[in-house]
Amino acid sequence: MNIALSSEGPAALEVFVAEETLLLGMPQLCLAGLSEVWLLKELGHRHWMGLAQLARRAVPDFRATDGTPVYAAFRALSVEQADFAAMGENDRLTIRTTISRLTHTQCASRHELNCQGRSVGTVTLVSTFVRRATGGGNHTVARVALEAFPNLIPPIMAPGRAGDSLAARAATFRSTGEPPEARFAAGGLVEDALVTFDPCPAQDFNGAGFLYFSSFIALVDRAEWHFDGRPAPRATTRRREVYFHGNIDPGERVAVRRLKDEQGAGERIHHYRLERAGDGLRLADAFTQRVF
Repeated sequence: MNIALSSEGPAALEVFVAEETLLLGMPQLCLAGLSEVWLLKELGHRHWMGLAQLARRAVPDFRATDGTPVYAAFRALSVEQADFAAMGENDRLTIRTTISRLTHTQCASRHELNCQGRSVGTVTLVSTFVRRATGGGNHTVARVALEAFPNLIPPIMAPGRAGDSLAARAATFRSTGEPPEARFAAGGLVEDALVTFDPCPAQDFNGAGFLYFSSFIALVDRAEWHFDGRPAPRATTRRREVYFHGNIDPGERVAVRRLKDEQGAGERIHHYRLERAGDGLRLADAFTQRVF
């Protein structure tokens, strides 16, 4: 389904680029350095605001012709070469953001992180535009296409476009179950394990009424802590890749299933799956490399 949006200003941009340096303090930090959950919230906001700029809009108020709000739901994220433990109070974090359109329904942003003159990681976010059915909840979300964005750049003319490979890996996993790397394949557990959480509307849901994508990562971290986190209370993410499949309504519970969890020399590799506890619907798959 296409949604016609009124044109605003000159022709839409093909790529949006922005850079900003932030002073880190307690809201941005956790016990082990930079807070990954805070970072993802910040980058999610930059992604959303960048989409408005990409469409030449003053604010990201996208709507269908009947006035129904349209949102950018995240479909995949990757954190690569992260060194969150290297950052502390009063450090300055520079975030360089690039946003482009992948398909008629998907956009991607790449966020390069730099602190004190060196790279401390890269985060890529892939989103798709969605709307709820009239009167429906988060079980009735459907993908839509928006017309107020730049024409698609042929892949041959835009090699290395942000999010292309991540979107492809996510699509492959949804169709075949193939993880992003062989080391994340199932195995290494004596038995399956599961823990259930009750997300709090005041803490875990965003203003649009969705369980926010950063809350999925927070639930994975809570599950890791629940299963075997105390031996390494300051473990930090080196790499993480998450594929999102669905959402819940406030009041529903989330089950986090441990499918793989192996510890090696100074690192931990795991694959956790988030499910809607009421009916077992798959919500997300998270593949993570943590270092101690």
